[in-house]
Amino acid sequence: METAGLLLFGILVGCASAFTGLGGGFLVVPFLIFLGRAHPQAVGTSFVTILVLGCSALFAHARLAHVDWKVGLLLGVGGVVGAQLGARVVERVDPAAFSRIFAVVLLALAVRMFFWPK
Repeated sequence: METAGLLLFGILVGCASAFTGLGGGFLVVPFLIFLGRAHPQAVGTSFVTILVLGCSALFAHARLAHVDWKVGLLLGVGGVVGAQLGARVVERVDPAAFSRIFAVVLLALAVRMFFWPK
């Protein structure tokens, strides 16, 4: 049953990610924490999801000519550096603080999108 549930959730995350451009981590990390995973493991595991669905979404959007390769590659190079730093920091963050920080970030994004949709 867990396998079917994870596959179904993966389908939902993939649709949401390809539609919105959000990497899926905003759904996967809270979901994995809800399932009882420790926050560093939830974050690390979400990157497997992001890698797989990111490649799939990239191919689909590239076929539709929706990709600015220069901007994407520059952001990606910066993201590589940031990811290395973030991976080292996440283990030092208290799980309760992590959940609160994550919730505040998601709430701030929701408020921004609601009141200033463009």
